[in-house]
Amino acid sequence: MTAQRRFHVVQFKHDYLKNMIIPFASATDTASLLASGEVCALELVEFMVARIVELDTQINAVVVRDFEQARRAAASADAALKRGIRRPLLGVPVTVKESFHVAGLATSWGIGAFRDWPCRTESVAIQRLKHAGAIIVGKTNIATALADWQCDNELFGKTSNPWDPCRTPGGSSGGSAAALAAGLSFLELGSDLAGSIRIPAHFCGVYGHRPTQGLISSQGYSFPGTTATSDLGTIGPMARSADDLRCAIDLLAGPGSPESIGWRFKMPAARHDQVQGFRVLLLDSHPLVPSSDADRQQLDTLATELRKLGATVATESPLLPSLAEAAHVFMRILIPQNVARLSEENYAAALESIHAIAEDDTSLMAVGLRACIGNPRDGFRANEARVRLKLQWQRLFRDWDVVVCPVSPTAAFAHDNRPMEDRRLSVDGLPISYFDQMAWISFASLCGLPATSVPCGLNREHMPNGLQIIGPHYEDHTTLAFASHLERHFGGFVPPPRFAGH
Repeated sequence: MTAQRRFHVVQFKHDYLKNMIIPFASATDTASLLASGEVCALELVEFMVARIVELDTQINAVVVRDFEQARRAAASADAALKRGIRRPLLGVPVTVKESFHVAGLATSWGIGAFRDWPCRTESVAIQRLKHAGAIIVGKTNIATALADWQCDNELFGKTSNPWDPCRTPGGSSGGSAAALAAGLSFLELGSDLAGSIRIPAHFCGVYGHRPTQGLISSQGYSFPGTTATSDLGTIGPMARSADDLRCAIDLLAGPGSPESIGWRFKMPAARHDQVQGFRVLLLDSHPLVPSSDADRQQLDTLATELRKLGATVATESPLLPSLAEAAHVFMRILIPQNVARLSEENYAAALESIHAIAEDDTSLMAVGLRACIGNPRDGFRANEARVRLKLQWQRLFRDWDVVVCPVSPTAAFAHDNRPMEDRRLSVDGLPISYFDQMAWISFASLCGLPATSVPCGLNREHMPNGLQIIGPHYEDHTTLAFASHLERHFGGFVPPPRFAGH
């Protein structure tokens, strides 16, 4: 077959795939189409490659591209499918966050010094994704060193929100969320320490799941040249449907070596299989940040509808741990970890700025920075508080199945290149600190709880607005099941208008 002839065949099939609304299909539905022979993997990869080349110029999400390897993997997948081999994601094109170590690709974390840093070991999560049959067509953009709720770095530049290019898609897994929303990938793999899955999912109108701490092995996932990872962070999937999240968790969960030698893991089933069985605690206010009218109205409407469906719903509980304390403890543990990673020069500059903090500054960032110059007792006390808060959450989840609350005080905001300490956000006209985004995401991160970010329609500015569903340790299937119920009864992902017609 000549090259010209092949192009026309592929072009015809691309039109066919467009008519099937393939760009925004779920990963599990796409896997079913491949298994049934309705589409082939190579055709699907070519379709996705063409879509990335044509449309990614608008948002700059897929910044590391591995198209030739993807074509080879697709050919192998097609041969396997013809032999009757079946795997959960066999032949499905996916993308992953740039910070994952993928064989044959450099890992930079958006830092120029690591532009060509070779990955010598592939992340366990990537190995499991490939074992399930997924085809990695590329890696998606991140915030520099994964340390911002925007998505910009010196190597790959800025990623924009598919709903509004003047706004950020969030960070640090911003490219992941943007690629999904724009229909440039069927499934994504991100990471979440301080909302890096949940906030981009909320900003771009997709689904994201921060698993129970340790549920997915982080082996092989670390800053270039290091092996240690923060015990606040975790790896998790992002998708356009709750069922895709559940599928991904089932594929990725479990210990890495050497833990797998000594124990086996079995995830508990969801607590309920119908909405009417759920006991739901809805939170619409936080003691440290204001809530928008849109968030309050959204949660009030959700409470009314859930009660109609037979769920038990409340908006307060004496068992609820202190959200303010959780945010402060989180910062007292997180910020010293981040500052400790700085170069000697930057570390010295950070200490100078810490000593300059006003005594009456009680902001979240001030609390975290002061912890960098505390004595060893302070770290011990912060960890003691963390353990106590974990136990309090365990007690709460005896009486409640899920907690539903906002992900962030705001929807996606405009790109802002100023230093983070100079940035301000607005909640219904009230200015807040950029770091106040820590408030709603802190307690799940601090206590290692599973948290599922779900899209819940658009706000008055026609930007996505989401909620997070938080559940008990290791009961990820409970939050994922509740997310599926919300999707079924109230709707889920909607394509951004500028990408829906392509």
